[in-house]
Amino acid sequence: MSGLAILIPVALLMGLCGLAFFFWAMRNDQFEDLDGAAQRVLIDEEEEPS
Repeated sequence: MSGLAILIPVALLMGLCGLAFFFWAMRNDQFEDLDGAAQRVLIDEEEEPS
């Protein structure tokens, strides 16, 4: 029973941290261009001969 007294506050704290990071990411426009990064990986850049 004493394990639950420790684990429940730890779980709530971890949930609040996850929620805080989610809102931080939303404010810093981390979800603006989801397709751009995936497409940039596929684009071959030709190297210019030196």
